[in-house]
This record gives sequence, structure tokens and C-alpha cells, in this order.
Amino acid sequence: MMTESRLKKVLQSGNFAVTAECGPPKGADPEVIKSKGKILKDYVDSVNVTDNQTGVVRLCSLAACALLKAEGLDPVLQMVTRDRNRIALQSDVLGASALGIRNILCLSGDHQSFGNQPQAKGVFDIDSIQFVQTVRTMRDAGEVIGGDKLTEPPHLFIGAAANPFADPFKYRAARLATKVDAGAEFIQTQCIYNLDRFKQWMDLVRDSGLDSKVYILGGITPLKSARMAEYMAKNVAGMDVPEEIINRMKSVPAKEQRQEGVKIAVETVQALQAIKGVHGVHIMAIEWEDVVQQIVQEAKLFPRPQV
Repeated sequence: MMTESRLKKVLQSGNFAVTAECGPPKGADPEVIKSKGKILKDYVDSVNVTDNQTGVVRLCSLAACALLKAEGLDPVLQMVTRDRNRIALQSDVLGASALGIRNILCLSGDHQSFGNQPQAKGVFDIDSIQFVQTVRTMRDAGEVIGGDKLTEPPHLFIGAAANPFADPFKYRAARLATKVDAGAEFIQTQCIYNLDRFKQWMDLVRDSGLDSKVYILGGITPLKSARMAEYMAKNVAGMDVPEEIINRMKSVPAKEQRQEGVKIAVETVQALQAIKGVHGVHIMAIEWEDVVQQIVQEAKLFPRPQV
């Protein structure tokens, strides 16, 4: 009997979904990913596994997802077009489905120049929107690019990313619409620190009627320090960290800044719950997975619903 995506069931039942990010190790030890899975299990609906994020070589996302699946979690396979041509992408999509993985997040990927292999050739045979369309065609039409039929289509809940803060702002909702038209069924956004700007984006999303066509999960990254907030504001493209957030982090002693970052994260989750058209949150606690339990509990999102 085919398993269903827990994330899809939670969203379709009208519950506020919680997903979290899980970074694979820079090595072949399966226990690293399993231990992270144990921390997140029962506190989130699904776990995203990053695909060589920032262009750094890590345990592959497909293997990490299979390990988490065996531990009883519902993984979201992140797959980037940076490293694979269309043959490899479609092959891995089939492999993921065969392993019982039921969610995919289609991404372009961070440019390889940011990672530990800057001399690597970027593939980018197709872009993330074409990749979304490819997965939908494989699933719904049962065929690969070019029209050859599959003996068994993949069974995947299809996701994409969105950045409400990138410029030009007025085209952000239109870009989302393109991804939805291509086949995206859920969206995970860039980290949200500027709530006013995010609310403006959601106004555009609702005006376009997109809130009823796709499930939107707002991105949450708890700040560890004022220095981290300043670094993200200055050095991370497409990130919007308002001065008031930086000043708030600076206003507490260094040893209390992690807790202040958690407090800001919890407040953001609660604010997102009140915004029409937001269907959940995606917590990206970078190498800080054990804080997810605290955020979920303090935001009163525990226990997770039975579906």
C-alpha cells in the first residue's frame, strides 16, 4: 500500500503545518542524520533535507531522506538543478518515489562559487520552474521530458521556494504565480524578519487569488546573536533584517541573545498564524535542530495533529 505525504494530509485537513530543515553531515556517518531526526520527530510534520547547501559537499539528500523515512519521519527531498542535468534529475525523482519519499522541493541551488568546490561546473540544464513542471508532468501525465511514457509515475507532493523580500518587489507575486502555474503545490519562503514587508507580499498574493491555489509556509530562522543578525542583513542576498531586530538583539547581554532570538522566532510564528493565506511555518534552525522543540512548544503548536 502506497504511503501518503504527511505534510500534504496536514495541509489538506486545514491544520497549520510545521516543517523543519535538517542539514546532512559532511561525511558518511548515518547516525548524524538519524540523531537529528530523533530530535525533530513528533514536533514537526515533515523534515526538509538540504541538497549540498551553499555548494558544500555533504551526504546526498536522497540518502539522508531514505534514512529519515526509515526512522518514521516524512522527509521533504530538496533537489537543486545546479548539479544535475534533466536525465539525472528525472532519474532521482523516480528513485525518491520508489524509496517512499513523498515530498520534493525543487530549487536552483546556491551558486557553486559560494562553496568548497568553486571550480565545479554548474549544470543548470533546466531552471527551478521548469523542474517543477517536469515533476508535475512525470506525476500527472506519467511521462518524462520529450513524451516517453513511464511504467509507474512518481508519487510526490511538489514544492518550491519563494523570497518575498527580493527586488523588484512588485514582481514577487507574479513570480509565485509562475511557480504555481508550473505545478507547485506548497511554498516555503525565505526567512521572515520584516513582518510588515511580508504582510505586503501576502496582500499581493491574496489579491492574485494565489492563497487558495497553493499552501504557503513562512520561513523562520532563530537568530543566535546580534552578530548573526548583522551578518545576514549585510551579506546574505535577498535577506531583509530590519534595524529594529538587530537593535533588539544588541539590547540584551551576549549570553542571553540566543534566547532573545528564540523569542523573536516564536513571536513571528504567532504573527504568521494570524495572516490569512499562511498555512504553516518552515523552521530553518541551522545546525541548531534542538531549538525546534522549544519554538514549536512555545508557539503552542505541540502536539502535532493526528491525520
